[in-house]
Amino acid sequence: MGAESDADAGPPLHPRPGRLREAGERVERLTGLRVQIVGGKLVMSPTPRGKHAGVIRRLRRQLETVGLPEGLDTYEVSSIGLPDDPDDYVTPDLVVLPTDWEDDDEWLAAAEDAALAVEVISASEKSREIRDKADWYAVARVPVLLVIDPRKGTWALHTRPDNGIYRDVRPGKFGEVVRLPAPLARGIATDDLPLYGEGLSDRQPRG
Repeated sequence: MGAESDADAGPPLHPRPGRLREAGERVERLTGLRVQIVGGKLVMSPTPRGKHAGVIRRLRRQLETVGLPEGLDTYEVSSIGLPDDPDDYVTPDLVVLPTDWEDDDEWLAAAEDAALAVEVISASEKSREIRDKADWYAVARVPVLLVIDPRKGTWALHTRPDNGIYRDVRPGKFGEVVRLPAPLARGIATDDLPLYGEGLSDRQPRG
């Protein structure tokens, strides 16, 4: 697909508060990048690497195989809005939502409906960006956030959001089972999750 001309692109972006979502949608159309708005800032992510996609596929297959409580299912490319905010939203790599989501004409799911959000760290992601994203989910009161880091072969399970932070953060390594709390109450194996190639994590910018 060819690039759009300057005439097609329209005027430069100078978004005002409450208009960032509109700006984000436009950036996605023009660049193909995934855009999120975290803390009032546009956050753009490149197309995921194959191993990044592989982690998501394996996690989703596990959740579907072990079975979820009735009325819940796994979804990709579904965004969550920050309650009472005209701009902020994130798009987790994987999210567990009520199956009613499939019949919803809205493009933003309610944060309180998300039983689990999964974020797979990209090879180029900064530590500060990872912390900001976790804080965002806590502010939105998503009850469970699972962060998978294929750079280091580690994971962290965040639970009990309270006053903008997760009160419980349980770290682990690939090969250890992630024990999800009720109502999911499932174990997720991590021994077959792929690591990014040698040298990729060494080149990461420091947060």
